[in-house]
Amino acid sequence: MPFFPTSFEELIDRFASLPGIGRKSAQRLAFHVLALPEGEAEAFAETILRARRTVHTCPVCQNLTDGEICAVCADDRRDKSVICVVAEARDVASLERSREYNGVYHVLHGVLSPMSHVGPDDIRISELVKRVAGGDVHEVIMATNPDTEGDATAMYIARLLKPFDVRVTRLAYGIPVGSNLEFTDDATLVRALEGRREM
Repeated sequence: MPFFPTSFEELIDRFASLPGIGRKSAQRLAFHVLALPEGEAEAFAETILRARRTVHTCPVCQNLTDGEICAVCADDRRDKSVICVVAEARDVASLERSREYNGVYHVLHGVLSPMSHVGPDDIRISELVKRVAGGDVHEVIMATNPDTEGDATAMYIARLLKPFDVRVTRLAYGIPVGSNLEFTDDATLVRALEGRREM
C-alpha cells in the first residue's frame, strides 16, 4: 500500500528521474514543492515550461541559448580563431568560471560511445568540421573528459581536422592543485610527467 497519494508519488518519481537525485532527495524536493504557495508553484512550473520552449542550440557553436546566437558567439571581444570543444553545455560554464579562456566553444552534446550506440552522426561533429573548414580557425582545443570515451572522441576529431592545417591541442592532464603525490593514481602521474613544462 503506497504511503502517499498517487499524484504525489508521481511527483517524487519525476524528481527521482533527474540525474544525481536519489529517492530521498526526490521526496524532499516533492515535499518542498507541495509546501510552496500556489503562486510560487505555478511560477516554478511556468519557468520550466518557458525554458523548455525558448532554449535551443546556438547555430554556430551548439551551446544553449534563447537568442539568435549564444552570448559567447555574439561577444566581439572573444577570439573566434580558437575553438574549445566540450562534450556538454555544462562544460562551458566550468571553463568560463576560470575566467582565463577568451576563445569560443563548440558543444558536441555527447561523446563517441560504441557501447551506448553513439556514433559520429549522433553528436555535433559535422558542425565543427564545417566551422574549421571556413578557414578562420587557427586552434581547436579538445576539452572532452580524460576518460576512454572522451579520449576516443578527441582523437577521432583530431584525425578529421588534420587536412585543414589547424592546430589541435588537448587540455593538459596532471596532479590537481593541493593534492598529494602519495595519493595520485599511476595514470595521472604518467600524464603529469608527459605534460610537464619548463619553469
